[in-house]
Amino acid sequence: ADALLVLGRELVDDQPTEVFRARLDHGVALHRERWAPRIVVSGGMTGTARRSEAAAGREYLLGAGVPAADVWTEDAARFTLENLYNVREHLREKGLSTLILVSDPLHLARAAALARGLGLDFVCSAATAAAPRRGSLSWWLRAGREAFLIHWYHVGVAYSRAIGSEKLLSRVT
Repeated sequence: ADALLVLGRELVDDQPTEVFRARLDHGVALHRERWAPRIVVSGGMTGTARRSEAAAGREYLLGAGVPAADVWTEDAARFTLENLYNVREHLREKGLSTLILVSDPLHLARAAALARGLGLDFVCSAATAAAPRRGSLSWWLRAGREAFLIHWYHVGVAYSRAIGSEKLLSRVT
């Protein structure tokens, strides 16, 4: 792959959460195993943070020993679709195309649906270290949220096509 894309997660006290750290650690492991020569960490300013998810992720990756030249950031996006859209444009500018999407298992299903809709060439790799225990209340809450968001995305695409809105479609495909 040309790059690993570690999808961001909202910061707490301007620091990566356990789930975000698990994603970053998984990206570090894949990078060390030479699955891709660079890591793109994505995520803008969300919540009450005073820095972007990407900036916090970059700092974490550098602290884990990843060379600065191997870490790129996408720090403008506020949600997953924007992350993927912006990274797609950045890769095109650099003449790159293949990605390994890195996130937690519940988030990867939605990220994959969005990436597929954007025409990205990708495979997924799940960071399972901080995933909620399957069947637990937190798992069900996250699974329900992700299922709703996947459904909402597909409804949005279908609606945009049904009304023939190129403007709406350009935002999601």
